[in-house]
Amino acid sequence: MQHIFTASEYYKILDLPSDSSVEEIKKAYRKKARLFHPDINQAPDARDLFISATEAYEFLIAYHEKIKSDEQEYYKAMEEWRKYRQYRTRKRATVFARTPYKTFKNTRFYRTTRIFDRTTILLSFGISILVLIYTIYGYIFRLHHPIPGLEKPSVFTFIMLLLLGITFFTISFIYMKAYMESSKKHKK
Repeated sequence: MQHIFTASEYYKILDLPSDSSVEEIKKAYRKKARLFHPDINQAPDARDLFISATEAYEFLIAYHEKIKSDEQEYYKAMEEWRKYRQYRTRKRATVFARTPYKTFKNTRFYRTTRIFDRTTILLSFGISILVLIYTIYGYIFRLHHPIPGLEKPSVFTFIMLLLLGITFFTISFIYMKAYMESSKKHKK
């Protein structure tokens, strides 16, 4: 008979406070998965700790909003979890525990724990460049092709849009750089 955890125990397994966000849950799970995966950790209890961490992650992600709302919703979520998902989650975690860590890292399940993935970062980087280009092009176009009855384009609006584009570009660049560095670390 396997131990049936409560929501507070799931938070404790991932070393999280009970008011953690989805992003914090994902980050904590990635840390625990790397720490306890049997391919990396040779301790006798590593496999069980990995399975518990995976189970905690799946429960907290699936029922994050329900366990925050009210007590009745919390009990309904726990009952639903016990009936339908807990066995399946433990079974999948057991399979993940048997696979090499490198293979596990490339599963769709593990990739969903990333807060930002390559596609999101590249998309935001591309959008930031488009905002900059259209801001500059739009301002120049309006200067050369004024609309009858309207005044010249506002310099203030142009500067604000330009600053917004630069800020978005800078943030996207920082995330891209951090992603590339973390990808290099994980490849090693």
